Amino acid sequence: MDSVNFDLRPARADAPLNSSTRHGLKIVIVGGFGVGKTTLVRSVSEIRPLDTEATMTNAGVGIDDPAGAPGKSTTTVAFDFGRITIDDENVLYLFGAPGQERFWFLWDRLFTGALGAIVLVDQRRIADSWYAIDRLEHQRTPFIVACNNFGGPSDRGAAVREALDLDPQVPLIECDARSRESSKQVLITLVEYLYTVTPEPDRPTLLTASEPAS
Repeated sequence: MDSVNFDLRPARADAPLNSSTRHGLKIVIVGGFGVGKTTLVRSVSEIRPLDTEATMTNAGVGIDDPAGAPGKSTTTVAFDFGRITIDDENVLYLFGAPGQERFWFLWDRLFTGALGAIVLVDQRRIADSWYAIDRLEHQRTPFIVACNNFGGPSDRGAAVREALDLDPQVPLIECDARSRESSKQVLITLVEYLYTVTPEPDRPTLLTASEPAS
């Protein structure tokens, strides 16, 4: 039975923000095609996530390159959206960026207003993450890197850091995007990093807590 089709979580309209919520933090999840961005949003969101998954058809042959994820039959064409409450006053808004190269023009728009980002990496296709890191550094958006575990070696942290040419202070962790607890730990790592990497006077102001338009 497909759990996506029988999602018991409330829709956004049926789960309004708590009256005590004061701050919303916009987080973007970015990376190459098929690295698990949609899966991460789906696994961790407290509401039924909004996604723009579309079936891949023959029209994409020669334009899209599905070689890195041969079993994948759908792709995100705009963004995924989810939400998770941190505490009584703070909530995270999660935006999963599309991975196909032809949709990369949307990334800079999604980065606007974001306090931070998660670069999700498939260790078998590290080069697919270079562009995401380049754009985030260009936009001066703080980010962490999470290696989604697809069953390969789990001790390649140093090799991944070197391949991505990461600054020493950028957190690099392993995760399983299918696991809610693992995905929550990725978000916790990012939030903790955001509040340590930026000096207090220059720390970004939290967004006013209002639901983003879908």
